[in-house]
Amino acid sequence: MKKQVSLGFNVLLIALTFFAVAACNQANQSAVHENEQITSEFVYDLAEILDAKPWTSEKFNNNPDNFQFVIIGDRTGGANAQGTFLLAIDQINLLQPEFVINVGDMIEGYSDDHAELNAELDEVDGMLNRLEMPFFRTPGNHDIANETAQQVWLERHGATYYYFVYKDVLFIVLDSENPPRKAPDGIKEKLELYNRLQTEDPQKAQEMLAEFMSDEAVVAALGKSVDFNDEQVAFVEETLAKNPDVRWTFLFLHEPAWENPSSSFEAIQTLLKERDHTFFAGHLHYYDYDLMDGHEHITMGPAGASFHHDGPGNVDHIMWVTMTEDGPQMGNIALKGLFDRKGLDTTLFGAYDRSR
Repeated sequence: MKKQVSLGFNVLLIALTFFAVAACNQANQSAVHENEQITSEFVYDLAEILDAKPWTSEKFNNNPDNFQFVIIGDRTGGANAQGTFLLAIDQINLLQPEFVINVGDMIEGYSDDHAELNAELDEVDGMLNRLEMPFFRTPGNHDIANETAQQVWLERHGATYYYFVYKDVLFIVLDSENPPRKAPDGIKEKLELYNRLQTEDPQKAQEMLAEFMSDEAVVAALGKSVDFNDEQVAFVEETLAKNPDVRWTFLFLHEPAWENPSSSFEAIQTLLKERDHTFFAGHLHYYDYDLMDGHEHITMGPAGASFHHDGPGNVDHIMWVTMTEDGPQMGNIALKGLFDRKGLDTTLFGAYDRSR
């Protein structure tokens, strides 16, 4: 009997000791926590920082519904010899957006030769393989200039117009080259000569470009309306019907069809009239902003393509877009204004800051 009482007493003593130690540890932890401001992500010492604080707010700008992506303009149409597009890729990797979307013209194109077109696309893919995030394509006039180029595009990329939804935001990519327009006479040979002259005789290259851009046929082509066939207009209507309640709708096409709208483009605009949306295009190699019926229509400047006009829109840049609960926040980043932690690379000065 005494052994049983003694055993029971020992068990009770062990249990009381355990609870006492646990209580002590909890008290010590509470004492520590009294001096710390702790959340899941932000910690500071209340004993050191009481009333006044050396920061403005504890409301961090980290809404999980927000996301960031980059838009990049034309690489070709007289791709510069300084490697500006590759510079842009490296800089995008510094920024780490969730994805990148282009507004067309990644190759010089205007060829009827499958092998030649595939070789150009292979070169571009080698550049894009350096990106650390997805890259979404938009076809431009240089990319799908004729039936052969369209066929090669479809073989490699599957579609010239498509849509996707990301975090409840709708992205629609349109084909502004369907059907493709008639190319200016001798365009392929002129592009090859211009690109060669950029290295051999830059002044002569500039004179050649100025002459080309003032050609009556080129001016007329740039001012021509962009038509969309019935199938593509129906695609837009069906896509919008499938996604009626998204937070925002972004539309990407190569040519800024709103500059001289066709009836088919006006039909697309009408379909979008009652929803929040933004258009992006390229093609003109010159940054421009239009607000039409309360909706933003933005023409991207180039990311390596030749400058076609004089003025402040002559800038190699990318656009950084942050999608927020209040709509998109957009900021343009000139390539010459962004460099890595090591500072400006003087060997790339021509790519950072070119005048033509």
